Parts: sequence; C-alpha cells; structure tokens
Amino acid sequence: MKKFFSEFKKFITRGNVLDMAVGVIVGGAFTAIVNALSNNILKPIINWILALILGKDSLSDLYTFLLRTEVTNAETGEVTVDLANSIYIDWGAFINAIINFLLIALVLFSIVRIINRMKEFDLVDDRLTKEDKKALKAQGKRITDKEAVKAYLDAKAAKAAEEKAKADAEAAEKARLEREANPTTEDLLKMILAEMKK
Repeated sequence: MKKFFSEFKKFITRGNVLDMAVGVIVGGAFTAIVNALSNNILKPIINWILALILGKDSLSDLYTFLLRTEVTNAETGEVTVDLANSIYIDWGAFINAIINFLLIALVLFSIVRIINRMKEFDLVDDRLTKEDKKALKAQGKRITDKEAVKAYLDAKAAKAAEEKAKADAEAAEKARLEREANPTTEDLLKMILAEMKK
C-alpha cells in the first residue's frame, strides 16, 4: 500500500500532470470566452443574415420537422408547434456548434503558432551573440529570418574553420622552422646517420 501511494505521489507531482491540470482549467475559462463571443457577437450577426435570406428570426427557428405536433390555444385560437412532442432536426444548434468549433480551432491555432514562433526565436536568439546581431542588422537581415540566420551562422562557422586551419598550418610551419634552427639530439643523430649512409 505504501508503494502504491508513493507511485501516486510521483505521478501527481510530475510536471506534465500539473501542466495538464492548468490546461484543463484555462481551457474551461477559454470555452466561456468563446461561447460569449459566439452567442453575443456572431450569432446576432448570423441571425440578422438569416432573417434577410430566409425570413427566419434566428438560429433557434431553423428546424426541419420529421413529425410535427401542433397545439391550439383555447383562449386565442393560436396554433403553435409543440417542440416537446415533435420530432425535428435542429439546424440552429448544429450551426452554433460548428461556429464554436471553428472559433476554438482558430484561436488555438493562433496560440500554438505564436508559441512555436517564440520557441524558434528563443533558439535562434540563444545562438547569436551581440556581435552577431549587430552584423545581421548591418547586413539588413532580421534575426527572425531563419534562413538568413542559418546562412550567417554557416558562413561564420566556415570562416572560423578556415581561420583555425590557417592557424594550425602556421603553427606547424613555425614549429618545423624552430626545430630546424634548434635541432634536438635525436635530430642530430638522424642527420649523422644519414651522412654516414652516403
């Protein structure tokens, strides 16, 4: 039993579980915002358009009746549809659900896009020094342009490799010249051996 609770504690305190909990809470609050946008802004506009096109008052009046039950008011003689006992297709609720889905998808896409751009920018920003940023600015390139930054960093790496190869070659030549000017005992013995073989 103790092992069970320790595993449960590990599970509940993991970062991704906490992130998921925060996501669910924020998602619930976000749903309220999307519903308010849909019900208070978009639905009145759609209702107005439908009233112009179909002559209906709102999305709530968009029904296709499969079985229609009517009720007559005894006092006024007015005939109304009894929705509780009728069988119908509620197109208004369906259209409203589509609007809500599209709104949520659009906003989530926008949020994910912004977060991904920020991550890409942070990755690029971490690789660039102040001098790199100044050099890119002097070349008229933006640090948010991934291709320009990559080309700049590749050129910088190639130049650094070229300078290192040149410095290594110079160091090797300097060491050779210094060894010739100041031969070691081993070098002197090799020279004597070569002369004796002649």
